Amino acid sequence: MALVEVEAVSKSYPRRVGLHTELHPVVEDVSFTIEAGETLGVVGESGSGKTSVARMILGLVEPTAGRVLVDGVDVATASGEELHRLRRQMQPVFQDPYAALNPRMTVREIVTEPFVIHRIEGAGNRAALRARAVELLREVGLDESALERHPHEFSGGQRQRINIARALALRPRLLILDEPVSALDVSIGAQIVNLLRRLQRDHGQAYLFISHSMPLVRYLSTRIAVMQNGRLVEAGDAEAVCASPREAYTRQLLAATPELPAWTDSPAGAG
Repeated sequence: MALVEVEAVSKSYPRRVGLHTELHPVVEDVSFTIEAGETLGVVGESGSGKTSVARMILGLVEPTAGRVLVDGVDVATASGEELHRLRRQMQPVFQDPYAALNPRMTVREIVTEPFVIHRIEGAGNRAALRARAVELLREVGLDESALERHPHEFSGGQRQRINIARALALRPRLLILDEPVSALDVSIGAQIVNLLRRLQRDHGQAYLFISHSMPLVRYLSTRIAVMQNGRLVEAGDAEAVCASPREAYTRQLLAATPELPAWTDSPAGAG
């Protein structure tokens, strides 16, 4: 059984057309799986439905049709306790590294909040939580001097490292990475991409990596799913999809950015 099974999911939202309200589809009949420890890259232009699929996996919105199974459990119909358990196993990292952080909380509070929310044993032990926060920050290239500072005191790349540290706190089996470097400068994005590769080697999480950049998806992914206008138009092994794309749309994405950026092999710093 795959870690994630997306089975013929569709999602529509009501839209006002003149005097009437019509359902507007944003995702139509999309199916794929994510195996434990692999990276599935989902690529497509803005508005192709990538983020909507991610939100259905996370249980933030319900499919209009179809279903999403995580660890064999239907996310949309899971009980409160089941959903709470599932959310320990899958954590998001969003596009905007500042909007995702509470500006009133210190870094220590941010990265240890998951232990409190999920009632992890020892969550009331302040010294133990601080030690765990230091460990998480070091994993993402920051040191303990960051603990009592607030998000506005950090650069965009450092904020994204904090987001990643928080996502890793509970050692989830799946990270959902929604355009995690698109808001960053190219060189800083390179550092985050290489950090993500190292973390996956160290901990073995599966990634759902969402991007509009085909070379970036190719660099990080085991398999690639190409979305256009809410539909999955091509999927397969990453190298095979990029070397011999079947669909004209996939060829257009490849032609738009034909070369793998040289910065993807740069060392991970602390930008």
